[in-house]
Amino acid sequence: MRSVRARAALGATLVVAVALIGAGLAVLLVLRDNLIGQADLQAEVAARDVAGQLATGTAYDDLELDDEEDHPVQVVDEEGRVVIVSKDLRAVTGTGATDVTPVPSASAGATPSPDDDDDGDDGQDDDSSRPDSGEVSSDDPEFSDGTATVDRTTADYRFAAVKATTRDGVTLTVYAGAPLAAEQEAVGTVRGAMLTGLPVLLVVVAGVTWLVTRRALRPVEDIRREMAAITASEDLARRVPEPDSRDEIAALARTTNETLTVLEASVERQRRFVADASHELRSPIASLRTQLEVAEAHPELLDLPGAVADTVRLQVLAADLLLLARLDAGEKPGGGTVELGALVREEVSQRTGDRIAVAVEVPEGGAFEVNGSRGQLSRVIGNLLDNAQRHAEGSVAVSVAADGRGVRVEVRDDGAGVPEDERERIFERFVRLDDARSRDDGGAGLGLAIARDVAARHGGTLTVHRAEEGGAAFRLWLPRPA
Repeated sequence: MRSVRARAALGATLVVAVALIGAGLAVLLVLRDNLIGQADLQAEVAARDVAGQLATGTAYDDLELDDEEDHPVQVVDEEGRVVIVSKDLRAVTGTGATDVTPVPSASAGATPSPDDDDDGDDGQDDDSSRPDSGEVSSDDPEFSDGTATVDRTTADYRFAAVKATTRDGVTLTVYAGAPLAAEQEAVGTVRGAMLTGLPVLLVVVAGVTWLVTRRALRPVEDIRREMAAITASEDLARRVPEPDSRDEIAALARTTNETLTVLEASVERQRRFVADASHELRSPIASLRTQLEVAEAHPELLDLPGAVADTVRLQVLAADLLLLARLDAGEKPGGGTVELGALVREEVSQRTGDRIAVAVEVPEGGAFEVNGSRGQLSRVIGNLLDNAQRHAEGSVAVSVAADGRGVRVEVRDDGAGVPEDERERIFERFVRLDDARSRDDGGAGLGLAIARDVAARHGGTLTVHRAEEGGAAFRLWLPRPA
């Protein structure tokens, strides 16, 4: 099932179905327990009424068994023989015995009438040795389910068993029943209503969920349609519609537009980079080709130093472009340890052709270790020194010092400096602030961009400030190893 609407509708329907079934079962169980409790009470009242009559000495034949159809009665003696049954009781189950034909009790028999004479000599009753009445057990009665056939009508009953002791000391068990027809009818009615209403309610829930989900996901479909159009047209300037709501879908639309903005800027930078790189490569290649063509026609006019310079410039530019491509691809620096003080001294010692001598300020005995690539960090320092050499008037200095949890390398010159509003722009690729400077002197405008990218990938920063000498001060900060 691929549709979100269908899954949402099915899920909501299943949840509601489980909840309704659980609630319905609970209602049925509570209703049944309440109705059975009422039947138990009715059966107990009827049983205690008969037991009370037996305890007070009422003769078996004189027992008042009211509502025999609603409350069938069966009395069993201690030996399990049936001594009393309701008049119209034809069959019974769930009581102490299944017989419905009374049998005189061997131990009790019929309770004698007060008019009966024991020996016939004085006409006086011989009840002086017997108690005035028996007793009815105060214990909770036992309940059981069964059936009874009263006047050819069989039904389910709830029976209560109450023990009674007669004046003669005979213990009898009275079983009186209460019909379960009302309970069965009520439970059946409720169950039928639930079985009828549940499917209807589930259909309503599924339909409402489908419609609500469809309406809620309509902005998502609009976003998907617009994204498909953007993909087909490759027009990154287009944006997806943002709904007026403040929910997750509106956040999704805003995030999608932000992603498109970043992607558009990235593609634009890539296009500009390719165009600038092509332009920068065109000049040395054209110059080198011209010199070679002239040398082919007039060998004596070959400018060999110029050809070598163009070749070197082309080689440096290709190396810069290759490094930028690796950085853009997410290349991570190595996991080695670099001592920045020693690296700065080594880099300065190799620069024998600089027009201005570089002053090195590295404290003796200092530990300035950082994690990273020695080659890439050397490239950063070299690019900063190259930039300082191009713009300095008469002095270039580089210093290394501890700075909080990191190490700071600062390259200063006494040139014109960098205007404050241009201090971020100079780190963009192919940017040169001095357009009057020739390409041979000014470079391709990639050195500072490479330096900042390498610093960022090492977890550091590269910023430019005003130096004490009046020129520019480039500060490279790198974190110490953890």
